[in-house]
Amino acid sequence: MPPTRRILTLLAVLALVPATRPARAADPVVVFAAASLKNALDDAAASWTKETGTNTRIAYAGSNALAKQIEAGAPADLFISADQAWMDDAEKAGSLKPGSRVDLLRNALVLIASGPKDAGSDPEIALAPDLGSTLTRILGGGKLAMATIDAVPAGRYGKAALEKLGAWDAVKGQVAQAENVRAALLLVARGEAPLGIVYATDAAAEPGVHVVATFPSDSHPPIVYPAALIKDSRNPDAAALLAYLRGPAAKASFERQGFRVMGKPGASQ
Repeated sequence: MPPTRRILTLLAVLALVPATRPARAADPVVVFAAASLKNALDDAAASWTKETGTNTRIAYAGSNALAKQIEAGAPADLFISADQAWMDDAEKAGSLKPGSRVDLLRNALVLIASGPKDAGSDPEIALAPDLGSTLTRILGGGKLAMATIDAVPAGRYGKAALEKLGAWDAVKGQVAQAENVRAALLLVARGEAPLGIVYATDAAAEPGVHVVATFPSDSHPPIVYPAALIKDSRNPDAAALLAYLRGPAAKASFERQGFRVMGKPGASQ
């Protein structure tokens, strides 16, 4: 075959082959999550990315701030709140994908003190009727670190527990309110506040504090973390991530940080 004819034939064949384009990486799943989830959710999300090749982008803050951002149209795919109330608000605002809401995790509330747990640490504090005077004595002129008491879930749980135990009036003037529970944790870890109220999982994640008391579960509303897909999300991987977070692989990540994973409907917990 003459060279010219061979070239024309090759060009004709190439014209029949579809042009190939580099595959576009899937958009990351954007998650708005309560600040107390950071260690456990980072770990679970990293495992999911390793397994699926799909990335996540997680914004951590107080549940109140996240819910308001979602209601204002922030481009999130998945919301995980630290209480039911802020998820309720997002649902009432029409921000959630119908039928996607699930209860994901449980947590506990603890009183923490500065410094690691060692022989010289403060002893356990009895949550007795004189708790208010006990806290006042330990605080001295210092502060009790809490998340914002009228908006952030951890702050609301903490205030409710202190009210139930008759200690709120004694300490309310010494409360240092932080924008989220991790910020309250940091105040105690840095020694800027002698005591603080945070979740058990926060205390477990910070070596600079130790637990001196655990609040009874009946002293505050149940600490439940609901999760839901955002109505306007167009990311097909968001539902897959939510399903993964409810599965056995993510359960290990959550339980390592002290969360209790809630079972799916009809499953044993």
